[in-house]
Amino acid sequence: MASREKILGCWLGKAVGGTLGQTFEGLSGPLSADFYYPVPEEMVPNDDLDLQVLYACIIDGLETPVVDRHILAASWADHVEFPWNEYGVGMRNLAEGLRPPYTGSFDNWFTCGEGAAIRSELWACLAPGDPDLAAAYAYEDACFDHAGDGIVAAQFLARLQSLAFVESDPDTLLDGALAGIPSDSGIHAVVTDTRAWVAEGLDWLEVRERIMERYGRSDFTDVRPNTGFVVLGWLAGADFSERICITNNCGEDCDSSTASLGALLGILDPGSIDQKWLAPIGRDLVLNDEITGITPPATIDGFTDLVIDLAERLGGRAPEPELPAFDAGSHAIPVQLGWYNTTFGKWDIRDQTELPPIGSASPAAQVDFAPATLPGTWVTKPREEFEDRILVLRYSLTGRGRENVRLMFNSTEHFRVWLDDEFLFGAQGSQYMFPAPHAAPVGQTHDFTLGDGVHDLVIAVRKPPAERASAEWVIGLVELPSALWIENAFAPDRG
Repeated sequence: MASREKILGCWLGKAVGGTLGQTFEGLSGPLSADFYYPVPEEMVPNDDLDLQVLYACIIDGLETPVVDRHILAASWADHVEFPWNEYGVGMRNLAEGLRPPYTGSFDNWFTCGEGAAIRSELWACLAPGDPDLAAAYAYEDACFDHAGDGIVAAQFLARLQSLAFVESDPDTLLDGALAGIPSDSGIHAVVTDTRAWVAEGLDWLEVRERIMERYGRSDFTDVRPNTGFVVLGWLAGADFSERICITNNCGEDCDSSTASLGALLGILDPGSIDQKWLAPIGRDLVLNDEITGITPPATIDGFTDLVIDLAERLGGRAPEPELPAFDAGSHAIPVQLGWYNTTFGKWDIRDQTELPPIGSASPAAQVDFAPATLPGTWVTKPREEFEDRILVLRYSLTGRGRENVRLMFNSTEHFRVWLDDEFLFGAQGSQYMFPAPHAAPVGQTHDFTLGDGVHDLVIAVRKPPAERASAEWVIGLVELPSALWIENAFAPDRG
């Protein structure tokens, strides 16, 4: 059984790192913060910790505690209102009848987001010194809203933090954590590279630059660079303060990466957390309002005691996973597909993108449509499959009783959108993909009031230029103000 001091240190370090990083979340580094900004008067709530408190409360409420993906998934449906990134997709997939692990792997652009890596500490605390069990617990959780490296990152951190209860040497810890994850994974690669670059004596700024060059992408929450930043801060810093500031100042999803490192350091040496970091946040456990229907412990100390008691009740019980049947084709989206060309028109029917000008009439009447299906809301269409210069898509759209909605069409290409023959919106495409309806690129969402029934949605997409191999887009309809996805919004006959 792990010491209470180390488990308490885990949660205090988590709260410190999350509070430090929240101000700077999403910024590109390098940054130069050396303390909280602004200085808080209590712990700042963070989903990184909120969701672990929820899980612990739900599992503790079971007559026989068990870490089970279906129980964890049900807790999202019953108690979580976070719409963000993979969270929203996982909850949408669950509402559409999918079960883990397919809620995470199907039609999910954010499979490699940070959302499960930031939930690793609970599993380490429930399996201290047993990295295999901690990783098995982490999988049960992560498969709800992730796949690939998004799961591997959670398992890596759970293994690392579990081993930190019984080991202290960084090389021993990293070797043990890496031993249980795929050697061909992006997480294995970024951790190995980061270790090597630090060992070469490179400054943390140079290591950060190399991590971003090799592993960065448009999604600032991607686990690959952010896991590298956790390792970088740990290895390059001399003490708790320097280490969390290095990780924070790498930028990107720095509330998450800094919280993960803070938790690791708190397990390794609870006494290393300087009082200057602890005094402003106090010991009250503060959760976001989007966690509903539970009564959490009032303090971090109370949560620590709950976790210790839960570990005793679990007694090292391993998950007993099952793999439900899944037919991806049954969740495909029916559409009509056609082709259009404005080459022989003038500026009255096209603008510089070759698409109909903003505010113009829908081209649907001039298009010969054929029935087709798309694999989901996320589509990648190779350039060579474009039969003409403009692809015209026709979706059926329903709000399923939600009236105030947001339509997102996040695409690499120029596009125009019409609803029921009325122009809705359009955008000049960019290569910036971040298809989260609450924070999609500017110009790629539209808020409006949607009437009852089934609506005709027409979207014209310009063929990618020669230098780009494919067009990519994600379409989504969410209710407002929550920004939660509306289930089966593009499949009115389903559900």
